[in-house]
Amino acid sequence: MVEPGGPTEGSVGFDIAVDNRSERQQWVATYASGRKTAKFRIELGPNKPGGDKDFPISFGNGRFLAEPGSDASVLLIDLKRALEAKTIPQKVGRVAELPFEFAILGEKQSRSSDGGFSQKPSGDWTAMKIFLAKGEGEVFVNFNLVAGKGEFSIKDADYGDIVLSELAKVL
Repeated sequence: MVEPGGPTEGSVGFDIAVDNRSERQQWVATYASGRKTAKFRIELGPNKPGGDKDFPISFGNGRFLAEPGSDASVLLIDLKRALEAKTIPQKVGRVAELPFEFAILGEKQSRSSDGGFSQKPSGDWTAMKIFLAKGEGEVFVNFNLVAGKGEFSIKDADYGDIVLSELAKVL
């Protein structure tokens, strides 16, 4: 297995760091391109085990939190391309938080050169799928806190527009 440095096709990478200001499991995410910087926080609530011994997964609720001064214009353009959305939403009402449900598909994962994840050998990635708009949109959010990297990654092109319109509210 290989631990590539950047996101793969169909993904948009960002920097991520633990937010020590919060008592909850929360991270600060930053995406910088040119003179534009998007900042947002990701918060995960407690998760409940599910799945089976061959494919253990866990489920929970989380939320994206808006950060003042964030300029997500370039991030939204890059997400449109990666998620295969048809349009960038216009005149979106900004919200302070965007709730979601999540499924952690794997922890301590290694990453292959094709962008996939595996338990063997062990690595520092967590692979997670989030559900937005009451399950109408799905996107992968993978992160490696050791390397300080995270990414949004396409689940299915059919979800591109709904995912982009939901994320535009908070990024």
